[in-house]
Amino acid sequence: MSSHPNLIHMFNGIPFTTRSSTDLLRSLDTFQAREDDLLLVSYPKSGTHWLAEIIKNLYDSKVTLTSPLEFGELSKLEEMKNLPSRRIIPTHLSYNMLPHDLKAKKCKSIYIVRNPKDTAVSLYHYYRDNPNLPTIEAWPAYFNMFMQGEVVCGSWFDHILGWEEHKNDGTILILYYESMKKNLPKSIQKICSFLGLSISDQEINEVSRMSSFNEMKNNVEKENHDPNHTVCALTSNRKLIFRKGAVGDWKNHFSSKQNRLFDEVYKSKMESSALARRIRYE
Repeated sequence: MSSHPNLIHMFNGIPFTTRSSTDLLRSLDTFQAREDDLLLVSYPKSGTHWLAEIIKNLYDSKVTLTSPLEFGELSKLEEMKNLPSRRIIPTHLSYNMLPHDLKAKKCKSIYIVRNPKDTAVSLYHYYRDNPNLPTIEAWPAYFNMFMQGEVVCGSWFDHILGWEEHKNDGTILILYYESMKKNLPKSIQKICSFLGLSISDQEINEVSRMSSFNEMKNNVEKENHDPNHTVCALTSNRKLIFRKGAVGDWKNHFSSKQNRLFDEVYKSKMESSALARRIRYE
């Protein structure tokens, strides 16, 4: 089991850190969206920081990258009003918790999916090394928490399925972490098409170079970020943001029994999901 439970509170049945105040979560539906707002959405540790760097490079930093919408106190909503457009807004919120105005104004969202086994491992290390999250004693205890949806932001399965219900709304682009690792230029071209950006092959290759995992890891660890304007509001330790970025690291953590259990649960919960059939563990 984890210690320091005071670092987590429940809202709508989902665990949130205390850095997401109850007052803010209750007031999300009063958020005033702009039609050019762009959401970067993911379950935690799925590549949101990577995606944010790509977007910044595409716009040559001529955008306002906010901290996650759900992090902060009630004053966060007023602060967001004063930020210049175009606002790039990260979030780990489930679709059901998304502010109404973002849906009404048909704001675009880019949802990045990472295979859940690697996601679970990455979040495990984030828990272990982050003093703003409860201490996890060992992998087996954490694995059970992840499977029960008792980790921050709740169930990976519920998060994915909730957003997938709206994948045909015309405002959501779904990207796959593993596909981005294999062919980043192709993924960047998809992003450009989705956002209506005209960009040459040469520019795409340059953005790919600047947005490579190793390049970003080196750059982020050197920078002194304002914690109020960063994709990660849970740590000031930049090394926690880009740990490995590896595909297949789950094999170094899952026991055979855990792997079988996960596959059984995955098959049961994701049987009707077309999105799930695109996810590969290898």
